[in-house]
Amino acid sequence: MAEIEEQHEGVSLKAIELDLCSLESIVKFKDTVLSWLESVNLPSSVQLLINNAGILATTQRFTSNGYDRMMASNYLGAFMLTHLLLPLLRCSSQPSRIVNVTSFTHRCVQDMQVNEAQLAKGDMQFSSTFSWYQLAHIYESSKLCLLLFTFELHRKLYLGNDLHPVSVMAADPGVVETCILREVPTWFSWFIFKVLKCLCLLQSPRKGSRAIIDAALAPPELSGLYFFGGRGTTIEPSSLSNDVELAHRLWKASATLLHMTM
Repeated sequence: MAEIEEQHEGVSLKAIELDLCSLESIVKFKDTVLSWLESVNLPSSVQLLINNAGILATTQRFTSNGYDRMMASNYLGAFMLTHLLLPLLRCSSQPSRIVNVTSFTHRCVQDMQVNEAQLAKGDMQFSSTFSWYQLAHIYESSKLCLLLFTFELHRKLYLGNDLHPVSVMAADPGVVETCILREVPTWFSWFIFKVLKCLCLLQSPRKGSRAIIDAALAPPELSGLYFFGGRGTTIEPSSLSNDVELAHRLWKASATLLHMTM
């Protein structure tokens, strides 16, 4: 923040704590944003929302609200935050945008069951017979959920809103050397990153951010596209992510689970 303030004189910045695994924290974040905008005499609006938070949990842990922590962090929290900020996005005098950061691992999901119980547990790939925590399945499912949500938002906010369309993009940074493997044994994460680096698949965070920046700065008419790899490249996501009926059921189940009226 200090570097940004140094480069842009007079800019107003504020870091606000947010825990996407806590519904209370999400509500508090929205209220804090509104209060801060008012305190610095800025319009009560948001031009860009990037949902980028995500974890890879190795054991099942539930939030205080009773949701699987990985599903809450990777999808449910973004669902609630986005809806709470929608009035601010719609009030923007400039074209506003939502960018949801997903993962190529969503392609691993071949089928998905959608109901409140499975969504709360995070395991939506018909794997309830397993006794151990299906971390890969839940991570993949959370990223598919976020993508289904992205395309449903695009249909509702951009295609179905003539007065103030909000463009919605998906961004996939690819394989990036971050701390997402912090919960796995150190030797294993070191080995994985070493192999990926040898295969020239591992990117630095700076390079990985290119797809997200592309999605954030693309023309509004590209709403609904899936950005991958930088240089403005877009690719087709999985066919399941374009299942409109599945997206409708997920939207309804998410809203019910989070006790939100849509």
